[in-house]
Amino acid sequence: MHASTRRPRRVLVALTVAGTAFATAISAAPAHSAVACTVNYTVSQWSGGFVADVRINNLGDAVNGWRLTWSFTAGQQVTSGWNATVSQSGSAVTATSMGYNAALPGGASTGFGFQGTSNGTTNPVPGSFALNGTTCTGGGGGGGG
Repeated sequence: MHASTRRPRRVLVALTVAGTAFATAISAAPAHSAVACTVNYTVSQWSGGFVADVRINNLGDAVNGWRLTWSFTAGQQVTSGWNATVSQSGSAVTATSMGYNAALPGGASTGFGFQGTSNGTTNPVPGSFALNGTTCTGGGGGGGG
């Protein structure tokens, strides 16, 4: 009988150690911050070109290093930018923070601008924007045409 008493204890100890390791693994998982935003996109244009002023409003947790993405639908092309590194591949556009404006606290805003070309007859405002991969609510804004 003495041997049968030990066996359940060993199993209980093994299960307790395994359960503790599992609980530790779960609690050590990294936390992800909540991203929520709106974007104001305002355009001044002329035949064949335009300047866009883009304002990101952070409605979520603080962000350190932001990336705003969107797509053009009418052949617009970015030619230069300021207060962000603005790049384009096909219709997809990415604006990335600079060192001096990478910190974007919750409730704060930041802005950047860029110059681009258009076909001269239409320059629609992008339909949606994403901040660090999360689609912003609202969006668009004034200008375009």
